[in-house]
Amino acid sequence: MNGKVVREYIGGGELARIVSEGDATRRALRKVERQQERTELERLEALAAPVGELCEVTMILTRAHLLAGGYHEHKGEWRRERRA
Repeated sequence: MNGKVVREYIGGGELARIVSEGDATRRALRKVERQQERTELERLEALAAPVGELCEVTMILTRAHLLAGGYHEHKGEWRRERRA
């Protein structure tokens, strides 16, 4: 209730056992789902890591190429150096 843990007394007997088993099943299912989500996230991070590295190398090479070509960065834009 509103994010708080609440215990509800069900009583005894067959109904209480069935409800208890249902609760245990739902908890186990949520645990499995969380583990699957963590595994999927780890897999996606492993796939994305090389792409991030490639982007970083590409940016470095692009910057080096522009600097070697006579450009400079001005307020986030690349401009050709003025020749006197």
